[in-house]
Amino acid sequence: PRSALSPSPGDTSVLAGLYGPAEVKGSKELPDRAALEVLLRPKVGLPGVVERSREQLLRQTCEAVVLGALHPRTAITLVLQVLSDAGSLLSCCLNAACMGLLDAGLPLSSLFCGVTCALDPDGAIVLDPTTQQEQEARAILTFAIDSAERKVLMTTTKGSCSVEEMQQCLAAAQRAADTIFQFYRDSVRRKYSKS
Repeated sequence: PRSALSPSPGDTSVLAGLYGPAEVKGSKELPDRAALEVLLRPKVGLPGVVERSREQLLRQTCEAVVLGALHPRTAITLVLQVLSDAGSLLSCCLNAACMGLLDAGLPLSSLFCGVTCALDPDGAIVLDPTTQQEQEARAILTFAIDSAERKVLMTTTKGSCSVEEMQQCLAAAQRAADTIFQFYRDSVRRKYSKS
């Protein structure tokens, strides 16, 4: 298993462990590509409805970039363990997932990152909101953005915002993504300069 700690917004941190590609038997086997499973473990207690829905979003995002056809009939399992949640958890999970895939050396068409934006009651955009800022927000938007063309691979919205506000949040998230992709590059450089 490989593990990578994600870049955290504030004090949120998530540990990613990646298992595979491993042989798979039975109903999970896909003849043309790897079967990808994402498991999200909360800091305490058992996974619930929120974790299950986030697992789905994370899996869809990972599947968009993993070149699974290079490992048909195998299983790849990505386990994300929440260590601390001080806000912007989904984007932290996305970043941990990407770093886990990257660290494991899986073939990827591009990288991706997660950025969370909150709209405060006055309509101002807050990037990487804390738990308190999320509670006070009129809307919270999380984007998964790919490194190749800054395309949106996944988006989820809670609360209400106009189309114009959503576009403003996306533009802010795309700008923030550049910083995260630079963090990835620096991390990889540091890793390989040590070995």
